[in-house]
Amino acid sequence: MAADLNEKVGRYEKLLKKALKLARPAPRANSHFMKVADDYLNMAQSYYNDGLHFIKIEDPVNALVCFSYGHAWLDAGARLGIFDVDDDVLFTI
Repeated sequence: MAADLNEKVGRYEKLLKKALKLARPAPRANSHFMKVADDYLNMAQSYYNDGLHFIKIEDPVNALVCFSYGHAWLDAGARLGIFDVDDDVLFTI
């Protein structure tokens, strides 16, 4: 059976929203890596906001893309160690 696009959009939106709440920068303040962590968080938050916009204009394909890309930024940051996370369901750690 094919995936239900709207269900998937809703599920990915919730996953990214939760991941944004859990991803906390690990580097020391004012370090180069803290700037990287801030940049990754900003990218993830921007993709989340864009995804909400696409839901509003009834464009679920681009909403799903945004939520997926946003989560990828957080996941990459977790793998690099710039986020202090311990949830191995939301993050690849």
